Amino acid sequence: MTEDVSPHQVDGYPGRASVRGGEVLRLHVSTSADRFRADFYRCGTFPRLMGHMVGRGTYAEPGSHDEDWNWPAHEFTIPADWPSGVYIAVLGPGTKPLDARAPADAAVLDARHSRLLFVVTARDPGRAARILYKLPLFTYHAYNRSGGASLYGALPRAEDRRTVTLRRPGGGTGGPVKGRPDAHDPRTPRQTFAHWDAPFIAWLEASGFTADYCTDLDLDEDPEFAHPYRLLLSAGHDEYWSEHVRRHVTAFRDQGGNMAIFGANTCWWRVTPNAVGTAISCDKYPPGVPQGTDTDRMRGAPDHWWETEPENRLIGVSYRNGGGHWDGSREPLGFTVQHTGHPVFAGTGLREGDVLGAEHHLVGYECDGAAYRRDQNGRAVATGEDGTPDGFTILGVADLPTAPGSGWHTAVRENDDPGRAATFGLCTRGGTVFNAATTDWPRLLPLDPRIRTITSNVITLLS
Repeated sequence: MTEDVSPHQVDGYPGRASVRGGEVLRLHVSTSADRFRADFYRCGTFPRLMGHMVGRGTYAEPGSHDEDWNWPAHEFTIPADWPSGVYIAVLGPGTKPLDARAPADAAVLDARHSRLLFVVTARDPGRAARILYKLPLFTYHAYNRSGGASLYGALPRAEDRRTVTLRRPGGGTGGPVKGRPDAHDPRTPRQTFAHWDAPFIAWLEASGFTADYCTDLDLDEDPEFAHPYRLLLSAGHDEYWSEHVRRHVTAFRDQGGNMAIFGANTCWWRVTPNAVGTAISCDKYPPGVPQGTDTDRMRGAPDHWWETEPENRLIGVSYRNGGGHWDGSREPLGFTVQHTGHPVFAGTGLREGDVLGAEHHLVGYECDGAAYRRDQNGRAVATGEDGTPDGFTILGVADLPTAPGSGWHTAVRENDDPGRAATFGLCTRGGTVFNAATTDWPRLLPLDPRIRTITSNVITLLS
Protein backbone atom coordinates (compact mmCIF):
# COMPACT_ATOMS: atom_id res chain seq x y z
CA MET A 1 0.00 0.00 0.00
CA THR A 2 1.11 3.59 -0.62
CA GLU A 3 2.22 5.58 2.41
CA ASP A 4 3.33 9.19 2.91
CA VAL A 5 6.77 9.85 1.44
CA SER A 6 8.83 9.91 4.63
CA PRO A 7 11.92 8.28 6.06
CA HIS A 8 10.03 7.57 9.26
CA GLN A 9 8.86 3.99 9.77
CA VAL A 10 5.99 3.30 12.12
CA ASP A 11 5.79 -0.01 13.98
CA GLY A 12 3.43 -1.23 16.62
CA TYR A 13 1.58 -3.99 18.40
CA PRO A 14 -1.71 -4.27 20.32
CA GLY A 15 -1.67 -4.40 24.10
CA ARG A 16 -4.11 -7.25 23.73
CA ALA A 17 -4.96 -8.89 20.41
CA SER A 18 -8.70 -9.13 21.06
CA VAL A 19 -11.26 -6.55 22.10
CA ARG A 20 -15.06 -6.17 22.03
CA GLY A 21 -16.88 -3.40 20.24
CA GLY A 22 -17.22 -0.41 22.56
CA GLU A 23 -14.02 -1.30 24.44
CA VAL A 24 -10.63 0.41 24.25
CA LEU A 25 -7.88 -0.96 22.02
CA ARG A 26 -4.39 0.05 23.11
CA LEU A 27 -1.90 0.42 20.30
CA HIS A 28 1.75 0.52 21.31
CA VAL A 29 3.60 2.50 18.65
CA SER A 30 7.19 3.56 17.98
CA THR A 31 8.18 6.08 15.30
CA SER A 32 10.53 9.01 14.87
CA ALA A 33 7.81 10.86 12.95
CA ASP A 34 6.01 13.69 14.73
CA ARG A 35 2.62 12.15 13.99
CA PHE A 36 1.37 8.79 12.80
CA ARG A 37 -1.85 7.40 11.37
CA ALA A 38 -3.45 3.97 11.69
CA ASP A 39 -6.05 2.84 9.14
CA PHE A 40 -8.19 -0.09 10.33
CA TYR A 41 -9.31 -2.77 7.87
CA ARG A 42 -11.69 -5.64 8.56
CA CYS A 43 -10.68 -8.76 6.62
CA GLY A 44 -13.70 -10.54 5.15
CA THR A 45 -14.61 -11.29 1.55
CA PHE A 46 -12.46 -8.23 0.83
CA PRO A 47 -10.59 -6.00 3.29
CA ARG A 48 -12.86 -3.08 4.17
CA LEU A 49 -11.64 0.22 5.63
CA MET A 50 -13.55 0.74 8.88
CA GLY A 51 -11.92 3.82 10.38
CA HIS A 52 -8.68 5.43 11.43
CA MET A 53 -6.88 7.21 14.23
CA VAL A 54 -3.93 9.62 14.48
CA GLY A 55 -1.45 9.96 17.29
CA ARG A 56 1.66 11.76 18.39
CA GLY A 57 4.84 9.94 17.44
CA THR A 58 7.45 8.82 19.98
CA TYR A 59 10.44 6.65 19.23
CA ALA A 60 11.13 3.66 21.47
CA GLU A 61 13.89 1.09 21.19
CA PRO A 62 13.08 -2.50 20.16
CA GLY A 63 13.04 -5.04 22.96
CA SER A 64 13.94 -8.70 23.31
CA HIS A 65 11.85 -11.65 22.17
CA ASP A 66 10.82 -12.64 25.70
CA GLU A 67 9.95 -9.36 27.44
CA ASP A 68 7.17 -6.78 27.02
CA TRP A 69 8.53 -4.01 24.77
CA ASN A 70 6.64 -1.33 26.74
CA TRP A 71 6.24 1.05 23.82
CA PRO A 72 4.11 4.20 24.25
CA ALA A 73 0.38 3.41 24.32
CA HIS A 74 -2.37 5.12 22.33
CA GLU A 75 -6.04 4.44 23.07
CA PHE A 76 -8.69 3.92 20.42
CA THR A 77 -12.28 3.07 21.33
CA ILE A 78 -13.63 0.38 19.02
CA PRO A 79 -17.01 1.56 17.67
CA ALA A 80 -19.81 -0.51 19.13
CA ASP A 81 -21.17 -1.28 15.66
CA TRP A 82 -17.95 -2.81 14.31
CA PRO A 83 -18.75 -6.46 13.54
CA SER A 84 -16.73 -9.29 14.98
CA GLY A 85 -13.79 -10.03 12.71
CA VAL A 86 -10.06 -9.97 12.12
CA TYR A 87 -8.71 -6.44 11.72
CA ILE A 88 -5.39 -5.18 10.42
CA ALA A 89 -4.08 -1.73 11.30
CA VAL A 90 -1.89 -0.21 8.59
CA LEU A 91 0.54 2.25 10.19
CA GLY A 92 2.26 5.18 8.52
CA PRO A 93 3.83 8.58 9.31
CA GLY A 94 1.82 11.77 9.05
CA THR A 95 -1.92 12.25 9.19
CA LYS A 96 -2.97 11.85 5.55
CA PRO A 97 -4.84 8.72 4.39
CA LEU A 98 -2.32 6.00 3.64
CA ASP A 99 -4.00 4.71 0.46
CA ALA A 100 -7.17 5.65 -1.39
CA ARG A 101 -7.36 2.30 -3.19
CA ALA A 102 -9.30 -0.64 -1.79
CA PRO A 103 -6.94 -3.62 -1.24
CA ALA A 104 -7.89 -6.71 -3.23
CA ASP A 105 -7.17 -9.13 -0.40
CA ALA A 106 -5.33 -9.51 2.89
CA ALA A 107 -2.10 -10.43 1.09
CA VAL A 108 -1.93 -6.82 -0.14
CA LEU A 109 -2.15 -5.62 3.46
CA ASP A 110 0.47 -8.04 4.78
CA ALA A 111 3.97 -6.73 5.55
CA ARG A 112 6.87 -7.42 7.88
CA HIS A 113 6.59 -3.98 9.50
CA SER A 114 4.06 -1.14 9.96
CA ARG A 115 1.14 -3.53 10.52
CA LEU A 116 -0.63 -4.98 13.53
CA LEU A 117 -3.44 -7.49 13.87
CA PHE A 118 -6.29 -7.69 16.36
CA VAL A 119 -9.66 -9.40 16.64
CA VAL A 120 -12.98 -7.82 17.52
CA THR A 121 -15.03 -10.39 19.42
CA ALA A 122 -18.83 -10.44 19.53
CA ARG A 123 -20.63 -8.12 21.95
CA ASP A 124 -23.44 -10.68 22.21
CA PRO A 125 -21.81 -14.10 21.59
CA GLY A 126 -23.84 -16.51 19.50
CA ARG A 127 -26.70 -14.11 18.76
CA ALA A 128 -25.78 -13.31 15.15
CA ALA A 129 -23.60 -16.33 14.37
CA ARG A 130 -23.58 -20.07 15.04
CA ILE A 131 -19.92 -20.33 14.00
CA LEU A 132 -16.87 -19.27 16.01
CA TYR A 133 -13.57 -18.95 14.11
CA LYS A 134 -10.45 -19.52 16.23
CA LEU A 135 -7.43 -17.46 15.18
CA PRO A 136 -4.12 -19.18 16.13
CA LEU A 137 -2.44 -16.24 17.89
CA PHE A 138 -0.14 -18.55 19.87
CA THR A 139 1.15 -20.13 16.65
CA TYR A 140 1.71 -16.75 15.02
CA HIS A 141 3.90 -15.68 17.94
CA ALA A 142 5.70 -19.03 18.10
CA TYR A 143 7.10 -18.21 14.63
CA ASN A 144 7.43 -14.43 15.17
CA ARG A 145 11.10 -13.39 15.24
CA SER A 146 10.69 -9.82 16.50
CA GLY A 147 13.30 -9.26 19.17
CA GLY A 148 15.69 -11.71 17.57
CA ALA A 149 14.13 -15.09 18.32
CA SER A 150 11.02 -17.27 18.10
CA LEU A 151 10.22 -20.61 19.74
CA TYR A 152 12.55 -22.22 17.20
CA GLY A 153 16.30 -22.62 16.77
CA ALA A 154 19.01 -21.61 19.20
CA LEU A 155 18.15 -18.67 21.45
CA PRO A 156 20.44 -15.71 22.20
CA ARG A 157 20.88 -17.01 25.75
CA ALA A 158 20.45 -20.43 27.31
CA GLU A 159 16.90 -21.06 28.50
CA ASP A 160 15.41 -24.32 29.70
CA ARG A 161 11.94 -23.10 28.86
CA ARG A 162 11.42 -20.88 25.84
CA THR A 163 9.31 -17.77 26.28
CA VAL A 164 8.08 -15.22 23.77
CA THR A 165 6.11 -12.10 24.55
CA LEU A 166 2.85 -11.28 22.80
CA ARG A 167 3.65 -7.59 23.28
CA ARG A 168 6.00 -7.01 20.35
CA PRO A 169 5.47 -6.35 16.63
CA GLY A 170 4.31 -9.36 14.67
CA GLY A 171 1.84 -12.04 15.66
CA GLY A 172 0.06 -12.60 12.36
CA THR A 173 1.50 -9.64 10.45
CA GLY A 174 3.94 -6.79 10.96
CA GLY A 175 6.99 -8.76 12.07
CA PRO A 176 9.73 -11.08 10.74
CA VAL A 177 8.69 -14.72 10.46
CA LYS A 178 10.65 -17.93 10.91
CA GLY A 179 10.42 -20.33 7.96
CA ARG A 180 11.06 -20.73 4.26
CA PRO A 181 8.83 -19.36 1.48
CA ASP A 182 5.93 -21.53 0.35
CA ALA A 183 6.85 -22.89 -3.08
CA HIS A 184 3.16 -23.29 -3.93
CA ASP A 185 2.04 -19.85 -2.73
CA PRO A 186 5.01 -17.49 -2.32
CA ARG A 187 3.03 -14.27 -1.90
CA THR A 188 3.05 -14.38 1.91
CA PRO A 189 5.02 -16.26 4.60
CA ARG A 190 3.33 -19.42 5.81
CA GLN A 191 2.98 -18.60 9.49
CA THR A 192 0.97 -15.42 8.99
CA PHE A 193 -2.70 -14.51 8.94
CA ALA A 194 -2.60 -13.67 5.23
CA HIS A 195 -1.36 -17.10 4.18
CA TRP A 196 -4.07 -19.55 5.28
CA ASP A 197 -6.57 -17.87 7.59
CA ALA A 198 -7.38 -14.86 5.42
CA PRO A 199 -8.16 -16.89 2.25
CA PHE A 200 -10.35 -19.23 4.28
CA ILE A 201 -12.22 -16.36 5.94
CA ALA A 202 -12.66 -14.61 2.58
CA TRP A 203 -14.20 -17.77 1.12
CA LEU A 204 -16.30 -18.35 4.26
CA GLU A 205 -17.93 -14.93 4.19
CA ALA A 206 -18.24 -14.83 0.38
CA SER A 207 -20.11 -18.16 0.62
CA GLY A 208 -22.73 -16.64 2.90
CA PHE A 209 -21.59 -18.07 6.24
CA THR A 210 -21.67 -15.73 9.23
CA ALA A 211 -19.04 -16.20 11.91
CA ASP A 212 -17.78 -14.55 15.05
CA TYR A 213 -14.04 -14.49 15.70
CA CYS A 214 -11.70 -14.99 18.63
CA THR A 215 -8.08 -15.76 19.49
CA ASP A 216 -6.89 -18.85 21.32
CA LEU A 217 -6.13 -16.56 24.29
CA ASP A 218 -9.87 -15.87 24.57
CA LEU A 219 -10.54 -19.61 24.69
CA ASP A 220 -7.74 -20.06 27.23
CA GLU A 221 -9.12 -17.47 29.65
CA ASP A 222 -12.86 -18.19 29.42
CA PRO A 223 -13.99 -21.82 29.88
CA GLU A 224 -17.34 -21.11 28.22
CA PHE A 225 -16.27 -18.74 25.45
CA ALA A 226 -17.22 -21.22 22.69
CA HIS A 227 -20.40 -22.53 24.30
CA PRO A 228 -22.89 -20.09 22.71
CA TYR A 229 -21.84 -21.44 19.29
CA ARG A 230 -22.66 -24.61 17.40
CA LEU A 231 -19.38 -24.92 15.47
CA LEU A 232 -15.76 -24.05 16.28
CA LEU A 233 -13.65 -23.52 13.14
CA SER A 234 -9.88 -23.61 12.65
CA ALA A 235 -7.90 -23.50 9.40
CA GLY A 236 -4.35 -23.79 8.10
CA HIS A 237 -1.81 -24.11 10.90
CA ASP A 238 -3.11 -24.14 14.48
CA GLU A 239 -0.07 -25.79 16.07
CA TYR A 240 0.29 -24.36 19.59
CA TRP A 241 -2.44 -25.04 22.19
CA SER A 242 -2.43 -24.27 25.89
CA GLU A 243 -3.67 -26.65 28.57
CA HIS A 244 -6.74 -24.49 29.14
CA VAL A 245 -7.57 -24.18 25.43
CA ARG A 246 -7.42 -27.98 25.14
CA ARG A 247 -9.59 -28.51 28.23
CA HIS A 248 -12.14 -25.88 27.29
CA VAL A 249 -12.47 -27.05 23.67
CA THR A 250 -12.79 -30.67 24.83
CA ALA A 251 -15.60 -29.66 27.18
CA PHE A 252 -17.28 -27.80 24.32
CA ARG A 253 -17.16 -30.98 22.20
CA ASP A 254 -18.26 -33.26 25.02
CA GLN A 255 -21.34 -31.08 25.57
CA GLY A 256 -22.34 -31.36 21.92
CA GLY A 257 -20.34 -28.62 20.26
CA ASN A 258 -18.97 -29.42 16.80
CA MET A 259 -15.50 -28.72 15.43
CA ALA A 260 -14.13 -28.42 11.90
CA ILE A 261 -10.38 -28.26 11.37
CA PHE A 262 -9.37 -27.35 7.82
CA GLY A 263 -5.66 -27.59 8.55
CA ALA A 264 -2.95 -29.78 10.07
CA ASN A 265 -0.14 -30.00 12.63
CA THR A 266 -2.96 -29.09 15.01
CA CYS A 267 -2.40 -29.13 18.79
CA TRP A 268 1.17 -30.43 18.38
CA TRP A 269 2.91 -28.30 21.02
CA ARG A 270 1.64 -27.27 24.45
CA VAL A 271 2.25 -23.66 25.51
CA THR A 272 1.61 -21.95 28.83
CA PRO A 273 0.49 -18.31 28.93
CA ASN A 274 1.70 -16.22 31.84
CA ALA A 275 -0.74 -15.08 34.50
CA VAL A 276 -1.70 -11.87 32.65
CA GLY A 277 -1.83 -13.34 29.12
CA THR A 278 1.06 -11.31 27.71
CA ALA A 279 3.58 -14.11 26.99
CA ILE A 280 3.67 -17.82 26.24
CA SER A 281 6.25 -20.45 27.18
CA CYS A 282 7.05 -23.86 25.71
CA ASP A 283 9.37 -26.55 27.12
CA LYS A 284 10.70 -28.18 23.95
CA TYR A 285 13.93 -29.94 24.84
CA PRO A 286 14.64 -32.89 27.12
CA PRO A 287 17.52 -32.29 29.57
CA GLY A 288 20.89 -32.28 27.84
CA VAL A 289 19.58 -31.96 24.28
CA PRO A 290 21.31 -29.10 22.41
CA GLN A 291 19.18 -26.14 21.30
CA GLY A 292 18.32 -26.28 17.63
CA THR A 293 17.94 -30.08 17.54
CA ASP A 294 15.01 -31.26 15.39
CA THR A 295 12.37 -31.64 18.08
CA ASP A 296 9.94 -33.42 15.75
CA ARG A 297 12.28 -36.42 15.65
CA MET A 298 12.84 -36.88 19.38
CA ARG A 299 11.05 -38.27 22.38
CA GLY A 300 10.97 -36.82 25.85
CA ALA A 301 10.04 -33.25 24.88
CA PRO A 302 8.03 -32.06 27.92
CA ASP A 303 5.50 -30.05 25.92
CA HIS A 304 4.82 -32.53 23.11
CA TRP A 305 1.09 -33.15 23.46
CA TRP A 306 1.31 -36.61 21.88
CA GLU A 307 3.73 -37.94 24.50
CA THR A 308 1.47 -37.19 27.47
CA GLU A 309 -2.06 -36.78 26.08
CA PRO A 310 -2.33 -37.60 22.38
CA GLU A 311 -4.14 -34.90 20.45
CA ASN A 312 -5.92 -37.68 18.54
CA ARG A 313 -8.27 -38.04 21.50
CA LEU A 314 -9.77 -34.65 20.66
CA ILE A 315 -9.17 -34.08 16.94
CA GLY A 316 -8.93 -37.66 15.61
CA VAL A 317 -5.50 -37.42 13.98
CA SER A 318 -1.91 -36.48 14.83
CA TYR A 319 1.04 -34.90 13.08
CA ARG A 320 3.20 -37.86 14.12
CA ASN A 321 1.08 -40.28 12.07
CA GLY A 322 0.77 -37.99 9.08
CA GLY A 323 4.46 -37.47 8.92
CA GLY A 324 6.00 -34.04 8.84
CA HIS A 325 6.73 -31.19 6.51
CA TRP A 326 7.94 -30.63 2.99
CA ASP A 327 10.27 -27.64 2.65
CA GLY A 328 10.22 -26.95 -1.08
CA SER A 329 8.15 -27.75 -4.13
CA ARG A 330 6.54 -31.15 -3.59
CA GLU A 331 5.25 -33.86 -5.86
CA PRO A 332 1.48 -33.93 -6.53
CA LEU A 333 -0.28 -35.79 -3.72
CA GLY A 334 -3.99 -36.00 -2.94
CA PHE A 335 -6.40 -38.07 -0.87
CA THR A 336 -7.74 -41.36 -2.23
CA VAL A 337 -11.33 -41.10 -1.04
CA GLN A 338 -13.63 -43.70 0.48
CA HIS A 339 -17.17 -43.73 1.94
CA THR A 340 -18.18 -41.34 -0.83
CA GLY A 341 -21.85 -41.85 0.04
CA HIS A 342 -21.23 -39.77 3.17
CA PRO A 343 -23.02 -36.37 3.18
CA VAL A 344 -19.62 -34.65 3.29
CA PHE A 345 -19.14 -35.70 -0.37
CA ALA A 346 -22.60 -34.70 -1.59
CA GLY A 347 -22.43 -32.84 -4.89
CA THR A 348 -18.74 -33.53 -5.51
CA GLY A 349 -19.19 -36.35 -8.03
CA LEU A 350 -16.40 -38.27 -6.28
CA ARG A 351 -16.50 -42.07 -6.34
CA GLU A 352 -14.71 -44.70 -4.28
CA GLY A 353 -11.02 -44.69 -5.11
CA ASP A 354 -10.96 -41.29 -6.79
CA VAL A 355 -8.10 -38.97 -5.83
CA LEU A 356 -8.93 -35.55 -4.42
CA GLY A 357 -6.67 -32.54 -4.92
CA ALA A 358 -3.51 -34.16 -6.32
CA GLU A 359 -3.26 -31.81 -9.30
CA HIS A 360 -2.96 -28.87 -6.88
CA HIS A 361 -0.66 -30.58 -4.34
CA LEU A 362 -3.35 -30.77 -1.64
CA VAL A 363 -1.44 -32.92 0.85
CA GLY A 364 1.28 -30.88 2.61
CA TYR A 365 3.14 -28.81 3.44
CA GLU A 366 2.32 -30.50 6.76
CA CYS A 367 -0.31 -33.16 7.32
CA ASP A 368 -1.85 -35.31 10.04
CA GLY A 369 -3.07 -38.89 10.18
CA ALA A 370 -4.54 -41.69 12.28
CA ALA A 371 -2.93 -45.10 12.66
CA TYR A 372 -4.95 -47.43 10.43
CA ARG A 373 -5.26 -50.89 8.90
CA ARG A 374 -7.09 -52.16 5.84
CA ASP A 375 -10.31 -54.15 6.33
CA GLN A 376 -11.52 -57.07 4.18
CA ASN A 377 -12.87 -54.60 1.62
CA GLY A 378 -9.59 -52.72 1.38
CA ARG A 379 -10.86 -49.64 3.20
CA ALA A 380 -8.67 -47.81 5.70
CA VAL A 381 -9.94 -48.24 9.27
CA ALA A 382 -8.51 -46.40 12.28
CA THR A 383 -6.96 -48.80 14.81
CA GLY A 384 -7.21 -46.44 17.79
CA GLU A 385 -3.79 -47.52 19.05
CA ASP A 386 -2.58 -43.93 18.92
CA GLY A 387 -5.55 -42.44 20.78
CA THR A 388 -7.91 -41.87 17.84
CA PRO A 389 -11.46 -42.34 19.18
CA ASP A 390 -13.57 -45.36 18.28
CA GLY A 391 -15.83 -44.56 15.35
CA PHE A 392 -13.44 -42.21 13.57
CA THR A 393 -14.37 -42.54 9.90
CA ILE A 394 -11.46 -42.16 7.51
CA LEU A 395 -12.74 -40.43 4.38
CA GLY A 396 -9.44 -40.21 2.51
CA VAL A 397 -5.89 -41.56 2.67
CA ALA A 398 -2.67 -40.20 1.17
CA ASP A 399 0.35 -42.48 1.55
CA LEU A 400 3.41 -40.33 2.04
CA PRO A 401 6.68 -40.65 0.13
CA THR A 402 9.37 -42.74 1.82
CA ALA A 403 12.27 -42.42 -0.66
CA PRO A 404 15.39 -40.85 0.91
CA GLY A 405 15.38 -38.02 -1.63
CA SER A 406 11.66 -37.27 -1.42
CA GLY A 407 12.17 -34.20 0.77
CA TRP A 408 9.53 -35.36 3.26
CA HIS A 409 10.68 -34.77 6.84
CA THR A 410 8.86 -37.07 9.21
CA ALA A 411 8.05 -36.81 12.89
CA VAL A 412 8.66 -39.41 15.59
CA ARG A 413 6.19 -42.30 15.74
CA GLU A 414 5.60 -45.44 17.81
CA ASN A 415 5.83 -47.76 14.80
CA ASP A 416 5.90 -47.58 11.02
CA ASP A 417 3.42 -50.33 10.14
CA PRO A 418 1.47 -49.45 8.11
CA GLY A 419 3.41 -46.71 6.37
CA ARG A 420 2.84 -43.06 7.08
CA ALA A 421 -0.27 -41.53 5.62
CA ALA A 422 -2.36 -38.41 5.89
CA THR A 423 -5.97 -39.27 6.71
CA PHE A 424 -8.91 -36.92 6.71
CA GLY A 425 -12.17 -37.84 8.36
CA LEU A 426 -14.51 -37.28 11.27
CA CYS A 427 -15.90 -38.76 14.47
CA THR A 428 -18.61 -38.01 17.01
CA ARG A 429 -17.98 -37.91 20.75
CA GLY A 430 -20.68 -35.62 22.11
CA GLY A 431 -20.20 -33.27 19.18
CA THR A 432 -18.74 -34.13 15.78
CA VAL A 433 -15.15 -33.30 14.86
CA PHE A 434 -14.14 -33.06 11.18
CA ASN A 435 -10.44 -32.90 10.33
CA ALA A 436 -9.11 -32.14 6.85
CA ALA A 437 -5.59 -33.19 7.97
CA THR A 438 -3.55 -30.93 5.65
CA THR A 439 -2.39 -27.35 6.10
CA ASP A 440 -3.01 -26.54 2.42
CA TRP A 441 -6.76 -27.16 2.40
CA PRO A 442 -7.51 -23.39 2.41
CA ARG A 443 -5.09 -22.85 -0.49
CA LEU A 444 -7.22 -25.07 -2.73
CA LEU A 445 -10.51 -23.28 -2.07
CA PRO A 446 -10.16 -21.03 -5.14
CA LEU A 447 -8.63 -23.85 -7.21
CA ASP A 448 -10.82 -26.94 -6.75
CA PRO A 449 -14.65 -26.89 -6.79
CA ARG A 450 -14.73 -30.25 -4.98
CA ILE A 451 -12.76 -28.78 -2.08
CA ARG A 452 -15.23 -25.89 -1.94
CA THR A 453 -18.18 -28.27 -1.96
CA ILE A 454 -16.78 -30.49 0.80
CA THR A 455 -15.96 -27.44 2.92
CA SER A 456 -19.44 -26.03 2.45
CA ASN A 457 -21.02 -29.40 3.22
CA VAL A 458 -19.03 -29.79 6.44
CA ILE A 459 -19.85 -26.30 7.72
CA THR A 460 -23.53 -26.63 6.79
CA LEU A 461 -23.84 -30.03 8.46
CA LEU A 462 -22.07 -29.00 11.66
CA SER A 463 -23.38 -25.46 12.13
